[in-house]
Amino acid sequence: MILKPMPLTAEAFAPYGDLIETGADPMIINYGNTERHHDLADLDLSEKEGKAIVSIFRSKPLPLPLSLKIMERHPLSSQAFIPMGAEPYLVVVAPAGEFDASKLQAFIARPDQGVNYARGTWHHFCLALNDVSDFIVIDRGGEGPNCDEAELPEQVDVDLSGMAEILAG
Repeated sequence: MILKPMPLTAEAFAPYGDLIETGADPMIINYGNTERHHDLADLDLSEKEGKAIVSIFRSKPLPLPLSLKIMERHPLSSQAFIPMGAEPYLVVVAPAGEFDASKLQAFIARPDQGVNYARGTWHHFCLALNDVSDFIVIDRGGEGPNCDEAELPEQVDVDLSGMAEILAG
């Protein structure tokens, strides 16, 4: 199976969660010195008395050509990733519910775009592309298992040949 990534847009990503990026109608605060792009993600973290935690993930790029082997989901919460650097990254998702590899979707995320995976959405772990990349991660801390994994039934390769065109817009 070969996945061809597409540009990351709010509309295309909506079935999987929220796109976190600046919008067209910011609130002006701090005496006109700051634009506040407000309420960008539906964080879902309180199941079973969970609480919001903030972490930094440092991700190494996987070897190329890129082959995927495993997906994960968080049944008790959402999970948000906000890049801290200047590198694009890859987002691979599948709908919540029973894992179905035929429904995998890949997106190229610009360095100014974050994602919030909705509760139960299948996603690959952080996929840095060009260099080691840091991400602020907002997810759930608390009791109870909150990470399921599914091995892919067959090799899934990602065709990154169109990445430059996607990033050029």
